[in-house]
Amino acid sequence: MRTRPATFTEIVKSLAANYQIIKAKPSLNLFLLRYMKKFRVINVGGNLVLHSHLPPLNSKAYTRFIDEHLLRKTDGPSHAQIGLTNACPQNCQYCYNKNRRGVTMDTAAIIRLIQDLKRMGVLWLGFTGGEPLLNKDIVKIAESAGDDVALKLFTTGFSLTSELASNLKKAGLMYVSVSLDHWQEQRHDEARRYPGAFRLALKAIDILKERGDIHVGVSAVLSRDMIRNGQVEEFLEFLISMGIHEAWLSETKPSIDAYWDDELVITENDRMNLGRLQDKYNKEGKITINYLGHFEGREHFGCNAGHKMVYVDAFGEVSPCVFTPMTFGNIAEKSIELLFSEMKRHFPSEEGCFINKNYKLFRKYIKDHSIICRQDSFALMREVEFGPLATFFQLYYS
Repeated sequence: MRTRPATFTEIVKSLAANYQIIKAKPSLNLFLLRYMKKFRVINVGGNLVLHSHLPPLNSKAYTRFIDEHLLRKTDGPSHAQIGLTNACPQNCQYCYNKNRRGVTMDTAAIIRLIQDLKRMGVLWLGFTGGEPLLNKDIVKIAESAGDDVALKLFTTGFSLTSELASNLKKAGLMYVSVSLDHWQEQRHDEARRYPGAFRLALKAIDILKERGDIHVGVSAVLSRDMIRNGQVEEFLEFLISMGIHEAWLSETKPSIDAYWDDELVITENDRMNLGRLQDKYNKEGKITINYLGHFEGREHFGCNAGHKMVYVDAFGEVSPCVFTPMTFGNIAEKSIELLFSEMKRHFPSEEGCFINKNYKLFRKYIKDHSIICRQDSFALMREVEFGPLATFFQLYYS
């Protein structure tokens, strides 16, 4: 893999290229510097990567983050995920898209959506599904994003070939997270309800590693039992042995009725333990650990669902994030700008994961094993009580 630790000179040069950041409040700059020190910057094919939830430090997308969000404080989102299809060969127990239905967006609609999101401020874009590689126009869609957006692909690895990986890289793809939830083949396949899922994922990782110019990660969903039984470290050691760049970790989310159970949802102590584990491994420098609960914790950026993050599913329904089975409207009926604006008024951001805290309200409003409709989504939000802002937004809005 054409990967190595970034040199001090490379890091300084990339930071100097965005000297305008000094116009931001000193407290905000100090926060960002302290946050960055928790990670090792690596050079992947010329891109200086902190982790895959942020643009490379030497990219046009990172410059947009500074100019549009840190300095101009645009009201729009910085991050978005788009479902390129809801079709998927696997049937994961915890799938957050399980109950989404409708008329699938065509390629032209997706490309228009990407351009609209960019005008609103989006600089990091995730392609998800279903299995996004099943969208035959994925390369064309990726090309439409341009070179000032950090593109990330979330995939099971299904149908990935060396040729497709090459075409996606040429189209602008920066990051890939391949789904892998366990180091034991049988356990992974059982959770995915798909025989061969484990070997499919490993084959995709090998294809990507052979290129050397794509940031390769594993997207892992951790059960509470796995977290509490000390199995996460064993899993991480397995990932280190694979030679990948990053482990993108999240816990199972209470996005569907099977997980609306206090015994399955992690506690604050669980979250903190995973955060400490992340810091430990990142300090060792063998792999980057990027735990979602660390990023969205009260000590860092908080939950950005509906505030700086937006999810548009394969049918055009607009949600705060991929884990929230609700819609604030469809882009076929109203513009994404209007729908996001209406939604954001109800999402001031706060110090922890929205769905983990409020899943019991979803139980109240969900009907017929579907997602919550627009009208009921607004009704649900009237019952939500938000906590204080996380550290970043306390500084950002002060």
